[in-house]
Amino acid sequence: MKKLGILVLFAFVMAVTPSVADAANIAVIDLQKALNLTDMGKDAKNKITEKAKEFEGKIEEQQNELKALQEDLEKQAVLLSDDARAAKEREYQQKLKDFQRYAKDRQEELQQLDGQFTNQIVEKLLDLAQELAKQEGADVLLERGSGGVVYAADSVDLTDKLIAAADAVKE
Repeated sequence: MKKLGILVLFAFVMAVTPSVADAANIAVIDLQKALNLTDMGKDAKNKITEKAKEFEGKIEEQQNELKALQEDLEKQAVLLSDDARAAKEREYQQKLKDFQRYAKDRQEELQQLDGQFTNQIVEKLLDLAQELAKQEGADVLLERGSGGVVYAADSVDLTDKLIAAADAVKE
């Protein structure tokens, strides 16, 4: 009995689905592609890259200081008293911890900055995509990367038009 109910439900869904799909004008966008290829997406990526290079320079500087401190500690180890050597080792360990914390904080800062830029741009792209879908007469707009779209013909893909519209917007 349960199997019969499931079969009837399945048959009903299959019978209704084609008529709904035929009536709907569906369009698709690739948000990730738009994010990567729009001017605003490229600008954000460049800003993050510049910030990362800035952080890398500071991190490299601190690494060099740590390396010099470690080499100095190794050279002086035989000359220092046990207490002085222990103090130098504690100093080195503290600076190493500080360095690791600094590097981790900078990585988190970059991730947060990337997230902020991405969210702002995606919000703008979605607004533009909705307007574009209305202009194109689409009843439904799907995002290619969301996992729900297995295939979409190029004729229903509005991504290139979305990129052009986003690049035309002056901030």
